Amino acid sequence: MSAINLAEAKAHLSELVNKAQSGEETVIMRRGQPVAKLVPIAATKRALRSLSAFRATLPKASRSSAELIRKLRDEGY
Repeated sequence: MSAINLAEAKAHLSELVNKAQSGEETVIMRRGQPVAKLVPIAATKRALRSLSAFRATLPKASRSSAELIRKLRDEGY
C-alpha cells in the first residue's frame, strides 16, 4: 500500500486508478493525515446457475410442503 498527498493524487488520478485496477491500494493524505483510501473494487460475483440446476443439488425432502404446513398448523405454530 502506498501513500500520496492530495495534490499529487489530483495530478496523477488516472495513474492511481490504473494501479487500483491492478490491485494496489493507495492512501491519500492531507497535511500528513490519511483522509481517503483508493482501493480496487472486489471482483464481481459469478452468475448463479439455473434454478433447476440449483434445485438438483438440494437434498430431497422427506415429506411435501403441504404436509409440513399442515403439521405446523395443527401443532399451533
